[in-house]
Amino acid sequence: MTKFLTINLIFTAIWGAISASFSPANLILGFAVGALSLWLIRRELQPVTYPVRPLKLFLLTALFFKELAISATKVALMVIQPKMKLKPGIFAYPLTVKSDFEIALLANLITLTPGTLSVDVSDDRRTLYVHALDCADPGGLRRDIANGFERRIKEAFE
Repeated sequence: MTKFLTINLIFTAIWGAISASFSPANLILGFAVGALSLWLIRRELQPVTYPVRPLKLFLLTALFFKELAISATKVALMVIQPKMKLKPGIFAYPLTVKSDFEIALLANLITLTPGTLSVDVSDDRRTLYVHALDCADPGGLRRDIANGFERRIKEAFE
């Protein structure tokens, strides 16, 4: 109960900041909307624990920033060329991570990296569909994901 009250108070403060009004009536409305929101998702707020390895999490974060810099540079170089030789496409990536958290984290890391976008996850949660700005070598892209983000996610959270 204390957890929900704390979260709702944070929601109320955010409500006040977004609406730019900290009047008592507005804060009461924000508290009510926060309480309703928490009540609607109450079944989803069950505690889930993942073993976290801080060093491995740091390495995942470092890998993300490295990949972000490399891919941003590659995309910038691609778009300033007079003749862009791109082969955009969507490829299927077979997932080895299993939990919803790990799949969502992988999909978000891929999407946040310039030049790639997670499009969908198969119904059986075994395949992630990824759009790449340059999909000339989908096998190489799969290897990069498997040896990079997915491997680091598994090390950090499994």
